[in-house]
Amino acid sequence: MIRFSNGHVFEYMAASGALGFDGQGWPWEKMLGLARLPGRKSSLFDPSLFTVVLKTITLPPRPGHLLAIRFIDGGVVNAMRLGNKGLDWFVEKIGPKINSTKIPSVGSIFGEVGELEIMAQALNDFDLVGLEINGSCPNTETDILCNPARVIKSCEVVKKNSRFPLILKLSVAHDTEQIVKGVEDFIEAFSINSVPWEIAFPNRRSPLANLGGGGVSGKVVQPFTWELVKKLATLTSIPVIGPSVWDFDDLKKIRGIGAKAISFGSIFLYHPWRPTLYVRQEQKLKQLRV
Repeated sequence: MIRFSNGHVFEYMAASGALGFDGQGWPWEKMLGLARLPGRKSSLFDPSLFTVVLKTITLPPRPGHLLAIRFIDGGVVNAMRLGNKGLDWFVEKIGPKINSTKIPSVGSIFGEVGELEIMAQALNDFDLVGLEINGSCPNTETDILCNPARVIKSCEVVKKNSRFPLILKLSVAHDTEQIVKGVEDFIEAFSINSVPWEIAFPNRRSPLANLGGGGVSGKVVQPFTWELVKKLATLTSIPVIGPSVWDFDDLKKIRGIGAKAISFGSIFLYHPWRPTLYVRQEQKLKQLRV
């Protein structure tokens, strides 16, 4: 469990983009919310169970590849490239609808340092519980994965301009030790991004090779992302949000290696009903132990 400086407490998170720009889910997830298992009253999808990181936005509109997703055995590869309609669209259409009392929501931003400053200031007007700096998207044409100084400066600038607790989203490709030392005064949690295809499968052609290879998430990259969880847990006292959960037993396993909260990402695509069921199952088990 993680407690932010503003008092928000959470144990389960929906990763950035898993539930859309508004945190209420993509159309197919909303349809799932109307479905019921035989003999059960509760739905198969309930976003209110999670602290939801909204899909990442950038300052200007950014073209993406909405259909650049492929299912692989035990995971998902995507090269969506952070497609979004930009900050002004979010401020006008999405921000006013956010209600963190119903669905605790975390904004997610990506860009150059100066752009992050503008976005951080603009998002102060909305009912968020936190702000995530996407410092590691594998589907961009920037140097962000090999420039720790840029990541550190980004955190410093956003901290000065945001009223929210900050999460930094890291990659297994980062110089983690250098970044952690530089950001400890600015952030309150670490999250972990998908794994660049060339790291996950260095000797295998990506099904999205024509789009740069993409990032891989899910059970198949647990050896990479969980190793980073363990490394961060030894490097710093800042809590780590553990990713790549796929099976119910993974919740216990990832806490055992140092994660203080659980992040559900591509599992929402592959098995969209599982996160809701897993959270309810674990909550029920905790009640039985009391």
